[in-house]
Amino acid sequence: MPDAVGIPEEQLRKAASMAVCKINIDSDIRMAMTAALRRTFVEKPSAFDPREYLGAGRTAIKEMVKHKIVNVLGSNNTL
Repeated sequence: MPDAVGIPEEQLRKAASMAVCKINIDSDIRMAMTAALRRTFVEKPSAFDPREYLGAGRTAIKEMVKHKIVNVLGSNNTL
């Protein structure tokens, strides 16, 4: 999958089930962080403390990664 940005989750799910060993989700991580930061700045324009807006970004990343592990890659509880 060259330039595998924006691959639908169903295709990623299929690839994971076919023993593809590495699937990058970095673009999804960056998009989740950016969306959370933008949302915070729109909802709280006076927010200037990085602990506030970066906290929202970290939460968004955790939720997205958990979703990918459990619902897309099928890797939940595999270690």
